[in-house]
Amino acid sequence: MKRARLADIAAQAGVSEATVSRVLNGRSGVSAATGQAVLTALDVLGYERPLRLRQRSAGLVGLVVPELDNPIFPAFAQVIETACAQHGYTPVLCTQTPGGVSEDEYVEMLLDRGVSGIVFVSGLHSDVHTDVARYQKLTGRRLPIVFVNGYVEAVSAPFVSNDDTVAIELAVGHLSSLGHRRIGFACGPDRYTPVRRKLAAFRSAVGAGADDFVEMSLFSVEGGQAAAVRLLSKGVTGIVCGSDLMALGAVLAVRQRGLSVPGDVSVVGYDDSPLIAFTDPPLTTVRQPVHAMGMAAVRALIDEINGQGAPHAEYVFRPELIVRGSTGSASR
Repeated sequence: MKRARLADIAAQAGVSEATVSRVLNGRSGVSAATGQAVLTALDVLGYERPLRLRQRSAGLVGLVVPELDNPIFPAFAQVIETACAQHGYTPVLCTQTPGGVSEDEYVEMLLDRGVSGIVFVSGLHSDVHTDVARYQKLTGRRLPIVFVNGYVEAVSAPFVSNDDTVAIELAVGHLSSLGHRRIGFACGPDRYTPVRRKLAAFRSAVGAGADDFVEMSLFSVEGGQAAAVRLLSKGVTGIVCGSDLMALGAVLAVRQRGLSVPGDVSVVGYDDSPLIAFTDPPLTTVRQPVHAMGMAAVRALIDEINGQGAPHAEYVFRPELIVRGSTGSASR
């Protein structure tokens, strides 16, 4: 190992370079937990373990995500993959792309490879029109599966969700405290369970006439821009968005009208994706507790694999409002 690589491993594992050196050289004085952290850092950074430190994988675990363009999904993937590796399992990342391999095709591939379980992040299960028989078939085979964001009552499995109701209450409450009275909501299609929950929360928080200030679009920069254009024409001074990418599109729409953020219009995102704090202006957003949710999903999956029976219920995690530079007092 070159010194520069030792530094990378030490930074990833949160230990000193000397500790990394002791682990790699088999020296004493390092706890089992610290040693495992160093080995996991090696795996995450793509370095090969020294031959004597290699161990047989406990098995394969499938990780199905809808895309990697939205930075929130790589964030979930990294947490889940790292946690799986810490338990000795090798994660197999399956990413869906338009016109590419479908979720069902990925599942068949994973089954053919004898995976020990599968984690689905914002997959087809989050679409209320999805035939849930595909998941009931998996549970019928006693394959451990866990779902992240998108509760399905008809499927007996552990679910891990962000509290969408609290997320919208935090966002709308923040804008209201700044004097905003005409608040709009730019969100994705309402066929998704998380969107429906957000919509219900927005209607409750805003009250009568809330639907007049809701614009559904795509979960993308372009989708957020298109929705914001329509909301701005209705005179909103604050916009709550269903994702950080949509919020960036909303900021663009505001500027294209010759207005400023937050001087004329305040914008709130959702997710707190990596690097979102470095946008112009830094984005106020509602942070999903990605690390806690990802760790909980893996913990439930491992319990299922080990026959310990994780509760087949929805674990709901509380989000956090992160106030930055894209929100300010209402100017009108």
